[in-house]
Amino acid sequence: MSAGHYENFPVASLLLPPHLRRAVLDIYRYARAADDIADEGDASDVERLSALARFSACLDRLEANRSGCPDQAAPPPCSEDLARIFTPLGATIARHALPLAPFRALLSAFSQDVTVKRYADYTSLRDYCSRSADPVGELMLHLYGAATPRALAWSSAICTGLQLVNFWQDVAVDWNKGRVYLPQEDLARHGVTEDDIAAGRCTDGWRALMAAEVGRARALLHCGAPLAPALPGRLGWELRLIVQGGLRILERIEACGYDVFRARPVLGRADWARMAWRALRMRRAQSALPHSHDS
Repeated sequence: MSAGHYENFPVASLLLPPHLRRAVLDIYRYARAADDIADEGDASDVERLSALARFSACLDRLEANRSGCPDQAAPPPCSEDLARIFTPLGATIARHALPLAPFRALLSAFSQDVTVKRYADYTSLRDYCSRSADPVGELMLHLYGAATPRALAWSSAICTGLQLVNFWQDVAVDWNKGRVYLPQEDLARHGVTEDDIAAGRCTDGWRALMAAEVGRARALLHCGAPLAPALPGRLGWELRLIVQGGLRILERIEACGYDVFRARPVLGRADWARMAWRALRMRRAQSALPHSHDS
């Protein structure tokens, strides 16, 4: 586990059932390592894609082992460094009967990060989020035995909403990596140019653009919020905190006048206390409503 990454939201926190914490950490290690290949260091694009291809080959090996493919027909074993990721991950996948498609979707998104630096419209950005963020929620629901169609739809709304929150707080960080996740059509609609982003100019157009994007992320988080009361016990509490974390970051973006260039909005100790209180109120309000459950 890398200690150098700031995380807005809980990862395998004490709120999760103990028997799931190891699985969540194994999944997180895989996703974090693959994401770092696409994002960190000074490797060339060719080197990054080659490294991600080795991740894909290790997934192929796991799939071959699951299907009982003879050793001579299976992909070659993972290298020693990748085995430290894939050996525990393979055990977790087998123990919890997890699908491999979400792991492949994540790799697809990380590879796209290497080659795609701009998004023409929200549709193309949403497609990216469906592979960079939504698979994490899908895997969590499979771990909890709750991967119903309705739960997956709610989860995708939350995961995409959180991904957008991250994009909006990291506009300056992503610019320095040569990326702009704000849809190009939205920039044009509000009269914002990439020169404005490079200079960190908070014009009226910029504030109107960010207000619209913040509203889009907030709507997704609220749309997926019914998933929390649909999940029992600790995972429901975890999810309430995750949703409240995303909403709180959006409030911080608004509070700084959408100036994400001067200081990246992050969560402090006081924010966590506020989030816990809101999560409690959220539970009380939702428990007073009738709920239907998927079979």
